[in-house]
Amino acid sequence: MAGVSIAVIVLIAIAVVVFFLFVWIVGVYNGLVKLRARYKNAYSQIDVQLKRRYDLIPNLVETAKGYMKHESETLEAVVRARGAALGANQAASNAPGDPTAMQKVNAAEGAFVGALGRLLAVVESYPDLKANQNMLAIQEELTSTENKISFSRQNYNDSVTQYNTKRDLFPTNIVAGIFNFGEAALFEIVDPTEREAPKVKF
Repeated sequence: MAGVSIAVIVLIAIAVVVFFLFVWIVGVYNGLVKLRARYKNAYSQIDVQLKRRYDLIPNLVETAKGYMKHESETLEAVVRARGAALGANQAASNAPGDPTAMQKVNAAEGAFVGALGRLLAVVESYPDLKANQNMLAIQEELTSTENKISFSRQNYNDSVTQYNTKRDLFPTNIVAGIFNFGEAALFEIVDPTEREAPKVKF
């Protein structure tokens, strides 16, 4: 009888350990899911602001065209860079945090911000264009949008950092590995000389 009762106690102890291990794994798993959902939601806020900025560019280019007849190359560079950035952002919005998608959007955004910055620098030498009411309205929208993009990008990067840190900590990294919680990539403009948002003051 004593042998049976010891076996029962051992089985109960094993069952309790397994139960608490299961509860812990579920808790860690759910925590990682929440953090992943948070950075994906944060990227959706960036997506909204980037689309808003991309929508402003055709108006900017159209307004500038009438004044900048000899700057067609600069205008075309902005249009091309906008198209590439728009495509890269669409791919990234389908897979926020995915290293390949984020690498492409980072590079495309770097090229776009650089092209837009060059256009806005050229605009400085056209006083009539600088005073144009449509251009002033676009400038105000761009300034507001750039500020929102910066804020949204910071929020996304903070969320990704929190997720990656949690994912890498022991023993959470064991659960993350078992359930394929991959590392999420930050949203950073690739070229360090183009990290500044384009200046849109006239």
